[in-house]
Amino acid sequence: MKKDLLAELVIKQLKKSGKTLSVAESITGGGLGAALTSIPGASEVFLGGVIAYSDTSKFKILEVAKSILTKKSAVSEEAAKAMAESVRIKFKSDYAISTTGVAGPGKAYGQKAGTVWIGIASKKEVVAVALNLNGDRGEIRNATIESAFATFSRIIAP
Repeated sequence: MKKDLLAELVIKQLKKSGKTLSVAESITGGGLGAALTSIPGASEVFLGGVIAYSDTSKFKILEVAKSILTKKSAVSEEAAKAMAESVRIKFKSDYAISTTGVAGPGKAYGQKAGTVWIGIASKKEVVAVALNLNGDRGEIRNATIESAFATFSRIIAP
């Protein structure tokens, strides 16, 4: 429920500002796009997204540098930033959100479940936020979606 309210807030903010959004998702597996497109009128501001779940898709589709994926890993600040900037450019959107992390139940990329990075890109800057979440796989994924929308909403607030 909370993610739906946050998605609605994001859509309203984008409409008010006349800006557009795209997403690059890994850990959330399409959850950002699904939440956004559940809001009537989202098509006015939401241009689309890429689910780049594997490192191969991050490299081939989003063109995340191999050096980032091998030296830093797909679950890193650098990967989150690269994913957000790439999808923003590909969709020619004003903003982009990316999500990458470990949903669990076990470790991946040498990091514990709940390790998450959210990237936010605009034409002016690209930032990333680290999260350390608790819960089962579903709870971590939902908390990532909520956190991504809440972070984005704060960044673009007038």
